[in-house]
Amino acid sequence: MSKLHVVQQGQGPALVLSHALGCDLQMWDGVAQALQDRFTVVRYDHRGHGRSPAIGEAFDMNDLADDAAGVIEALGQGPVHFVGLSMGGMTAQALAARHPALVRSITIANSASYYDEAARAGWQARIATVRAQGVAAIADGAMQRWFTPEFRAGQAARVAALRAGLEATAAAPYAAACAAVGGIDLRESNRRIACPTLVIAGSRDEATPPSLSEDMQAQIPGAQLVSLPAAHLSAVEMPVEFAQLVSDFVAQIR
Repeated sequence: MSKLHVVQQGQGPALVLSHALGCDLQMWDGVAQALQDRFTVVRYDHRGHGRSPAIGEAFDMNDLADDAAGVIEALGQGPVHFVGLSMGGMTAQALAARHPALVRSITIANSASYYDEAARAGWQARIATVRAQGVAAIADGAMQRWFTPEFRAGQAARVAALRAGLEATAAAPYAAACAAVGGIDLRESNRRIACPTLVIAGSRDEATPPSLSEDMQAQIPGAQLVSLPAAHLSAVEMPVEFAQLVSDFVAQIR
């Protein structure tokens, strides 16, 4: 049984949503609402995020993939369509390679499979800041990466709610998650992914630029690539459009 906080709604084929670093399952509110008439939508909080307990002082992306596998196994609904954004998209990649029998398809949004040395140094700097000053110290920068300026101006309440969730995340598990994300190298295991795969890029995403999505498409056999005119949290900025991309993709394969 999974130890993680899980919410389920809707009916139909099972579709699991995996959120970004520093968020919780509420990140998916708009997408879940748009998909619940066609799918059994399952959302969960990553370890140390939202209402899920911190599990272990240090972990890597394989551990997050195993967490996701536990959520899927607890559902008891066979292989699922798994949708992940940013850290959730990294989880999707590791899950599909590590537990192929549990996934019918994966969608990887606003994510990466590898970081170069400069980017890894940036992750280490963020970890040091959070450990010294807490998560609130990096909140301003996160909002600038997560959302376009016009979304921040026009959807201030939604932005404030997500910022509050970020700042409520404890420093230790957040830093551990940063280390897991910053240390990824999924390039070789991606070549073993056998399920249908959709990659969603954000044309205005500065955190994981479209070139990183193009890299994943090249690594994963048969992967499709689409784009939304959004920043890093595309599923928050454009939930209806995001849900439609996922629904159209899944309709091709079920």
